[in-house]
Amino acid sequence: MTADRALSLDLDQHLPRIAARDVEAFGHWMRGAEPRIRGSLRSFAASVDVEGVVQDTLLRIWQAAPHFVPDGRENALLRFAIRTARNRALSQLRRRHAEPMEIERIEREAQGHDDPAAGPARAHDPLLRRRIEECLRRLPRQPGRAIAARLDSDGLQPDEVLAGGLAMRKNTFLQNVTRARKLLAECLTRHGIDLALELG
Repeated sequence: MTADRALSLDLDQHLPRIAARDVEAFGHWMRGAEPRIRGSLRSFAASVDVEGVVQDTLLRIWQAAPHFVPDGRENALLRFAIRTARNRALSQLRRRHAEPMEIERIEREAQGHDDPAAGPARAHDPLLRRRIEECLRRLPRQPGRAIAARLDSDGLQPDEVLAGGLAMRKNTFLQNVTRARKLLAECLTRHGIDLALELG
């Protein structure tokens, strides 16, 4: 079964067995739910450890399942998981002292992913894309490598793995990402482009 086909099913069919602590049923649920949970966090990909959030969410869903009460609509457990993941990601942002306006913007974008049937919206303006690529090329080498690795991973790999692939310590990697985002935003702002909206 393809991932798209799995996402079209009501995964709550597995809920009674999951609530009874059936690991196999939870595995079936995860195969359909995990890609959608990860996709719902795209707006956080440049700011938090999305893979860590996904794994933490799955653990919390396993723990909460015996007490979970469906609301009568399809994929209730999946919708609960998506909200849980978003809240975990927002908590990470706050711990990193992100700007309140940035948190509000990311949360607003993430709300568009609450419906399991909805897909992530991506910008496809060719001129806009060229401006972003131009600004990326102008970044200093190390910040450029760090932000490229973060964006290319699309939130699928933790920062430790990305840092190791660039032969950086995690703290150095994060510092380079922070510097890259600042420089990139400044470059795009000069062209009248909102980086935050494009990377969501």
